[in-house]
Amino acid sequence: MRVHHLNCISSCPLGGKLMDGRTQSLTRRGELCCHCLLVETEQGLVLIDTGFGLRDVANPASRLSSFFLALLSPDFREEMTAVRQIEQLGFAATDVQHIVLTHLDFDHAGGLDDFPNATVHMLQQERDYALMQKTWMDRQRFRPQQWSSRDRWKVYGRGRGEGWYGFECVRNIPGLPPEILMVPLPGHTFGHAGIAIRTAERWLLQTGDAYFYHREMDLEHPWCTPGLRFYQTMLEKDREARLGNQERVRRLRRDHGNEIEVFCAHDPVEFERLTGHSLRAAAGVDVSGLGLPSNR
Repeated sequence: MRVHHLNCISSCPLGGKLMDGRTQSLTRRGELCCHCLLVETEQGLVLIDTGFGLRDVANPASRLSSFFLALLSPDFREEMTAVRQIEQLGFAATDVQHIVLTHLDFDHAGGLDDFPNATVHMLQQERDYALMQKTWMDRQRFRPQQWSSRDRWKVYGRGRGEGWYGFECVRNIPGLPPEILMVPLPGHTFGHAGIAIRTAERWLLQTGDAYFYHREMDLEHPWCTPGLRFYQTMLEKDREARLGNQERVRRLRRDHGNEIEVFCAHDPVEFERLTGHSLRAAAGVDVSGLGLPSNR
């Protein structure tokens, strides 16, 4: 299987360095990626999360909450949507047969509308809780305006036992190769999951929003920027589960770092390390003159 790393529209949060740890000024907005994966399989293309979509770019006020638009000010560039990057790689939107979601937050599911042939896979608890629209914050983060694909959603229980490196997992997802697993990592949302992908070289574990900053994976001295620490606390559904799963992922990385590449959805340092180019460059575009950015 071939895996493409896509940044599907950066968010530019208030707080600068307090958020991303590398923007030089506190008065400038920071920059966080939206790290999605496109997987080429024998069964067709599989997309892991979608980031923001074309309709979000065209009319964000009708799709996204004013609260998060003001807080994050996404860099709405059409060429950075998943569908446009997939086209730049030589494929069509209809080639995407499956989408696997870590969770249903607006910045992970905004592009669902752009893939009319795709079956969408997620944990059942994620779907059920998102549909409830129970609290004010739920209504800001879970956006039914983005869910025209609901008749193509398939949901799964959390799995049983310790099926993958000591974690529960959902295996043998219909239509997907056995090398793609869902790994429940609740806390950020009740039905949050990581997605594990077995490549020829190693496993990849896209942990979604299980953590936000690369230094949170330091086993001895985990650390997060103050802004992202606050952001995670603001959105967490189960604090004990979130922090417990962060610790489990740290230990997984320590014990199996040669076998598993662990990364999250929003850390630009991880994204640029894995891709070798700036998060501002779209997939399929010549990045030879775009080198990695220094602190801005």
